[in-house]
Amino acid sequence: MTFTLQRRLPVTGLGLHSYGLAACASNKCLYASDYHNDLIHRVELTGSNAVTWWSVGRRPAGLTVNSDKNMLVVITGERMLQKFTTHGTQLQTIQLQADIDSPIQVIQLFSGQFVVSHSGRIQHRVCLVDDKGAVVRSYRSCGSKMRMDKPEGLARDDHGNILVADSRNDRLLVLNPTLTSAREMSVSVDGGLEEPLSLWYDKSRGRLYVGELGGQRVVIIDNLKHFTATQV
Repeated sequence: MTFTLQRRLPVTGLGLHSYGLAACASNKCLYASDYHNDLIHRVELTGSNAVTWWSVGRRPAGLTVNSDKNMLVVITGERMLQKFTTHGTQLQTIQLQADIDSPIQVIQLFSGQFVVSHSGRIQHRVCLVDDKGAVVRSYRSCGSKMRMDKPEGLARDDHGNILVADSRNDRLLVLNPTLTSAREMSVSVDGGLEEPLSLWYDKSRGRLYVGELGGQRVVIIDNLKHFTATQV
């Protein structure tokens, strides 16, 4: 509650870059993606802090836990989504369509569809995809003001709005549920946001955590019930 360091969790064998963290309260564990070793590390949070791991596709990035308490991982190097049980049994592999280049993060909706952020050589988009990996619709910016540049972290509120860490534009964007419009969420923080990458929205506390690369900070926004109201 006071945002002071309480402890560190050693994860033996975790590679240099981990682009995804996800916690599961039901399974009492933490998952970390290992980008260079093609692994998912699972850390017990029940006192032992025991670590296990399993192999996944090439260059795993963003992680999330869905409503069924299964773990989803974006496989950047192969343009795939993979779904696993909490102990690493593979449940599903979804090959994303060819123009979703360099996917980085995913969240699964109650409908079973997925929202994926990606930033390839040509397109920087947030896409709604089905369970076959095909794009149902995507956000296409109209004009330079709302054009995304390396969209990364994703979060969703109870109204279906999608929050996007628009990293190279140093801002957060709110997309409506149909992915047809966007607006900037104003965040009051010293120096402004600096390359926001990761998002985690704690609905129970109304609290948003923003992990930065450029600022090397975790920015916390309190009293946030949804993403429709501009935060000042």
